[in-house]
Amino acid sequence: MKTLVGMSGGVDSAVTAYLISKECDAAGITLQLYDGGRPDLIEKFDREAHDASDVCERLGIVHSVLDLKNQFNDLVIKHFIDEYIAGRTPNPCIQCNIHIKFGLMLDYAVEHGFDSIATGHYARVERCGDKYLLKKAKDETKDQSYVLYGLTGAQLSKTILPLGDYTKAQARAIAEELNLCVARKSDSQDICFVPDGDYAAFIENSIGKVFAAGDYLDLDGKVLGRHKGVIHYTIGQRKGLGIALGHHAFVLDKNAATNQIILGDEEHLFYKKVEVADVNLTAGESLDGIHAAGKLRYRHREQPCIIHQSDHNSVILEFDTPVRAPSAGQAAVFYDGDTVLGGGTIVKGIK
Repeated sequence: MKTLVGMSGGVDSAVTAYLISKECDAAGITLQLYDGGRPDLIEKFDREAHDASDVCERLGIVHSVLDLKNQFNDLVIKHFIDEYIAGRTPNPCIQCNIHIKFGLMLDYAVEHGFDSIATGHYARVERCGDKYLLKKAKDETKDQSYVLYGLTGAQLSKTILPLGDYTKAQARAIAEELNLCVARKSDSQDICFVPDGDYAAFIENSIGKVFAAGDYLDLDGKVLGRHKGVIHYTIGQRKGLGIALGHHAFVLDKNAATNQIILGDEEHLFYKKVEVADVNLTAGESLDGIHAAGKLRYRHREQPCIIHQSDHNSVILEFDTPVRAPSAGQAAVFYDGDTVLGGGTIVKGIK
């Protein structure tokens, strides 16, 4: 079997390449996704590609670079910008996984005679009859199944995720034992195209527009003060509001069309139901009435819920206990134990 390993220049993908090379005819590839014409980001990518190449040389496998900057811009960055402008909160890593890593990279692999691709994600793919299921990593502290929920059965059938059976400590130990140059390299925590974390500035610079200030309102429509532009705020936010009301206030909602943000007490952030659209079902065609565990953010624990499926593309998750701050544009992923049943994009919370 020939397997193409996506290599970021980090320790996880390096260990993945090693594990795959023991079982398959392997090759490594580094995707060039974004540099924004910035010297620091160009230099950063050069370092990552060099580290990936060094690992491949040590493992005795071929390494190459695939330039997907234009496609990444069209499929990930533009979506990110459009969603924020519309008042939603997107997750660009999910879009990148669907369209780039397990989309275009997989297409490239198949076109060049590879049977499968592998990445350093902490999750598992398991065959069950004629289906391929996405499952949590054995190390749930590193589990990344949440950001992979959008993969189709066809994509999963050609995907290998060897780190799903390892802990992060074990992966680093393997890299240390092999004396790989990336063994002690720290993990990247930022959105790759917003390395400083200031996504609002990135959006304004990208479209050449500064978003206008607008009104903070309370739930009764009373003006409380002024905000600096809706793209600077997320649902549930308390800090950095720039307004003193004599008590804690939270962003309850935001309206990009009217340029208004609703503030209020935290109790108003909790919702019994969450509407989810653009659903990808990975474990079956119908989930109506199924008891599951829903997860609304990558770092949050999933909560017990019932899935109400109105059609193939949308569901409503009814939680046993109200959940805090479901944010339009974020992902809702639902599980049966360690198996991903499916997931989609949050539309809104329902009281």
